[in-house]
Amino acid sequence: MAMNHVTTLECTICERDYDPDQIIYTCPEHEGVKGILEVKYDYDVIDDNFDADLDGNIQSQWKYEAFLPVDDDAEVVTLNEGGTDLFDAPNLSEELGVETLVKDDGRNPTGCFKDRASSIAVTKAKHAGRDIITCASTGNAAASLSGYAARGGLDCRIFVPGAAPAGKLAQPLVYGADVLAVNGSYDEAYDLSVEVTDEYGWYNRNAAINPFQVEGKRTVGHELAEQSVVRGEVPDWVVFSMGDGCTIAGAWKGFKEFYDLGYVDDYPKMLGVQAEGASAIHDTFQGHEDIDDIADTIADSIAVGRPRNTIKACRAPQESGGDTVLVSDEDILEAEKLLGSTEGIYAEPAGATPVAGVQEALEQGIIERDETVVVVSTGFGLKDTESAKKATGDVNRIEPELSEVEALFGDAQAAAADD
Repeated sequence: MAMNHVTTLECTICERDYDPDQIIYTCPEHEGVKGILEVKYDYDVIDDNFDADLDGNIQSQWKYEAFLPVDDDAEVVTLNEGGTDLFDAPNLSEELGVETLVKDDGRNPTGCFKDRASSIAVTKAKHAGRDIITCASTGNAAASLSGYAARGGLDCRIFVPGAAPAGKLAQPLVYGADVLAVNGSYDEAYDLSVEVTDEYGWYNRNAAINPFQVEGKRTVGHELAEQSVVRGEVPDWVVFSMGDGCTIAGAWKGFKEFYDLGYVDDYPKMLGVQAEGASAIHDTFQGHEDIDDIADTIADSIAVGRPRNTIKACRAPQESGGDTVLVSDEDILEAEKLLGSTEGIYAEPAGATPVAGVQEALEQGIIERDETVVVVSTGFGLKDTESAKKATGDVNRIEPELSEVEALFGDAQAAAADD
């Protein structure tokens, strides 16, 4: 049975329509991969089919299956992704000086937000009869896709830049994927993945060009909207880091859908945060004439010099009344330590970038002190332990002697123990 709730795939540039039941990545009327496609829906059908209670009980993103672009008879490939908690963060709030909540998507099955999209990708590939699935990645999408490909019984071949963190490369190898480390940048790995897709017919998961990947990511917007209903308050801001731009685009689309359908009575402003060394989406949104295509940042998950989803990404702050900011690598590392030391949440650099973005937005007066902010952490910290070491410094190495402990902490420690 076809997807009767999906009406078309529409080009974001020329608005040409394409059949959503075919495998097509971009509009062929435009050079390269510029013609990004948007999935369009019949929301009357979705509204009729969606009968779940908005009670905060979210076992996985498939609570919102009525919104997801899969065939009714498709075999869903899932590891129970999504359903991540929205935490009060009183200690972080005190440090930042603004009421802050954290949605920790590093708790997804493979440790990153991208599982929301990978579940859709493998489900679509299996339904289309494809045996091999591929993507380009700085690490997280590679690990995520590899895990879901294993779950779905597909061969997985992924392309990563040679400088990708070792922890992120070990993970897909455990999942049984073929990992091809390209001697070049993420953008070069990306271009190669598109070339092999055209040449060999592998199913491509790349979220920036596969129109259905953003649709999986939008479930975080659905969840945040539902969690807002339960809390009785919509946050003033939701903050994401940006690389290719797919994540913030999907989150905004999902939240706005719940607002348009009347499931929630307001929506937040979206704040997109980029590293100073990979700032193309920010530069575009702010109207800068000179847009640099470099990608030089410690936050490898958002180290994208030529983001493919800039149009969709910019819609989020534009339509929500939000904004974008840039932060330095030093700010990102400080935010990683701050998030961990205040709330016990261990995030990789890109996952901590939103915290640095809140600090910057407060300094610029974009976020007001009396507002409420949600930061979405997109990746677990063990994926990049080398960056964590840079954020924290090394351990204290001592001899097995009490005097060594006293030398570090003094008599006050012993007095505290006596109390």
